[in-house]
Amino acid sequence: MLQIPARTPAMTAMTAATLDTLSGGRFRLGLGVSGPQVSEGWHGVRFDRPLARTREYVDIVRAALRRERVRYDGEHFQLPLPDGPGKALHLTIHPAREHIPIYLAAIGPRNLELTGEIADGWLPVFFAPEHAAEQLGRIEAGAARADRTLADIDVAPTVPLVVGDDWRGCADAVRGYAALYLGGMGSRDRNFYNQLACRMGFEQQAREVQRHYLDRDYTGAMEAVPLELLDATSLLGPVDRIADRLAAYADCGVGTLTVSPLATDQDERTAALRAVTEAYERTGIT
Repeated sequence: MLQIPARTPAMTAMTAATLDTLSGGRFRLGLGVSGPQVSEGWHGVRFDRPLARTREYVDIVRAALRRERVRYDGEHFQLPLPDGPGKALHLTIHPAREHIPIYLAAIGPRNLELTGEIADGWLPVFFAPEHAAEQLGRIEAGAARADRTLADIDVAPTVPLVVGDDWRGCADAVRGYAALYLGGMGSRDRNFYNQLACRMGFEQQAREVQRHYLDRDYTGAMEAVPLELLDATSLLGPVDRIADRLAAYADCGVGTLTVSPLATDQDERTAALRAVTEAYERTGIT
């Protein structure tokens, strides 16, 4: 996934075209606006009106990938600049495909609606089948505005994977990752991941995680992450249990599931991937 404030739309289009060519037409472009701390603190780009910026950014990327001479007069992007020597340009290479699927990493309600309206797919984080109805409803509402349906958007969450006999013990391996996002990815008043956990019904626990994390009590932050949240948003335990969770993801509308093995070495990661493959085969999902 590429951060929108980190690259111009033209740079992203060139990167996507190159990667699609190298992969033989299998590349999917993930985009996200990040958050104000990263956008302004790391990239030096103001985090203002992220929805409008995303819409314009996607428009330009798609026009470039169609090899059009790009002219754009938007609020955030003007190509070429109106007061200089620049002229409208187009890609010199031919991508493997004219249409490269664009996936948006969306969390907030309005961003979810934008995803339904303009994207080919959605990259959710902390996605739980039991809590997905409201999020999918937002995407469906956005899709309807573009005369599309939810079936036109590939729901593609990334899910932590820890294989073992004791699923509760497996959950402990995810605590550091969860605490970082719930507690440290953003300010006290503007942490999109924390707000998501609150909307999922974990408001008190999410605030507690953030309080510990911002006080630099990282152990306390990890301990405060509720087990129920870790279980709902991860694949934990033995193969049979993971197979049940895979079926739950499929039943709620997930089309592509990216698993992220949390392991200490390559052998453990390979074993985890073999286990989740076995679990998938047991589900009979096609």
